[in-house]
Amino acid sequence: MRFPRAAGILLHPTSLPGRYGIGSIGQAAYDFVDFLEASGQTLWQVLPLGPTGYGDSPYACFSAFAGNPLLIDLEKLLEAGDLTPEDLSDVPAFPEDYVDFGPVIQFKNEKLHRAARRFRSEASRERWRDFEDFCLANADWLEDFVLFMALKEAHGGAVWNTWEKELVARDPVELQAWRDRLADVLFAHRYFQYQFFRQWEALKRYANTKGIRIIGDIPIFVAFDSADVWAHPEYFALDESYRSTVVAGVPPDYFSATGQLWGNPLYRWDRLAENGYDWWLARVRQALKTVDLIRLDHFRGFEAYWEIPAGEPTAVNGRWVPGPGADFFTSLENELGELPLIAEDLGFITPGVQELRDSFELPGMKILQFAFATDASNEYLPHNYTTPNCVVYTGTHDNDTTLGWFEKAGEEERQAARRYLGPTSESVAWALMRLAYQSIADLALVPLQDVLELGAEARMNLPGRASGNWSWRFKAGDLTEKHSQHLRELAETYGRKEPAEKKEKPHWM
Repeated sequence: MRFPRAAGILLHPTSLPGRYGIGSIGQAAYDFVDFLEASGQTLWQVLPLGPTGYGDSPYACFSAFAGNPLLIDLEKLLEAGDLTPEDLSDVPAFPEDYVDFGPVIQFKNEKLHRAARRFRSEASRERWRDFEDFCLANADWLEDFVLFMALKEAHGGAVWNTWEKELVARDPVELQAWRDRLADVLFAHRYFQYQFFRQWEALKRYANTKGIRIIGDIPIFVAFDSADVWAHPEYFALDESYRSTVVAGVPPDYFSATGQLWGNPLYRWDRLAENGYDWWLARVRQALKTVDLIRLDHFRGFEAYWEIPAGEPTAVNGRWVPGPGADFFTSLENELGELPLIAEDLGFITPGVQELRDSFELPGMKILQFAFATDASNEYLPHNYTTPNCVVYTGTHDNDTTLGWFEKAGEEERQAARRYLGPTSESVAWALMRLAYQSIADLALVPLQDVLELGAEARMNLPGRASGNWSWRFKAGDLTEKHSQHLRELAETYGRKEPAEKKEKPHWM
């Protein structure tokens, strides 16, 4: 699918400012939308929005369908009457520039449970009806998810395949007994999902009315310890004891002699195909309720994926196995029509992957930080782009910031970048942003860290690092009118936004 020429910012909502220790979908999110509009940007790319587990990674969630309760805005619960001013009178002095996940989770969980109890006892008939409508409309995934979360809490956070064998095998009688026993916890988790999606729907409507489209993210794989695998073990490569037989990763390459052992369970694509890819179709439909465009993470895995025997210490002893290929995307197209998808086609890309991408007219990705490590034939250099149907980034959430990358690059790579960018008074971050905007790529996206000209301290994720990821936040006041004017100049100069009439200065400035 071709997209109109446009530009925007990559920012996860957890990185927004606010007093509760983590960004939320409250006022700061609306302010950010206003900033995008005033800056001539029409895209906001977010990372996955699901409920995070161990490691706090949005790419390892407890559900591929649910939302992250940590993103719920407490101020909106206050406005609705589910919290009182007294409930929010004990906010700790959280850090402003990063998320300290442990204390934040403890604080927000207590407030959210308190809000759920008050809603249950005091909500108006109209709000109850809306809540029940939400639960009914989302029952296909919601009931499995809330029971999974309640059972996980009841078992001290243990992985689902270590629970009682009746629960692991989803014995209907035993599941009902636990539903009765955990009714209050089930209600709380339904309430969390109701609040997340109602708040997100309102934010998305606001963004769309401002001309901002939201780009979401679907990781190809799901976490083993998730409601998805527990509820649908038939779709995953598991043995009779519900343990993975093979797991996901990528083979050794220039960057890693042992490859990357991700450990996610692999799909039984044959069984998914027999059922018309129903689980995947539902997953994409759910995503399209919350975002306008979808970035498919690890797109090459749909053509072929690296299969590693479970228990291997590294990703070395794996093999390439054919993925579902065109049959899967044809099913998506037949069911959903034109596909608003972006293919994350980074890594080891073969002609087969390119053919699959191009046959469905999916834009691939170009990363400018990768462009200067070789010579003038580098595929990431803008003069080598063969089609506008692509998305150019200075870097992604997995890269260092542009300043951090440039500082750590070798002298030859830095010299190559300087020669390509030419004489400029701009920082390397803004010079690379300008290069992205002036390229032929239909879409140009830059992490907010590059707009703010931040160094490696603001990196969002370092793949393979056990801790310290996903925690960066910007502070209220960091974004200025100068940033807005500079971004609008880039968007208008390079045809990514029509010049707009002067408007009143928005309230975020």
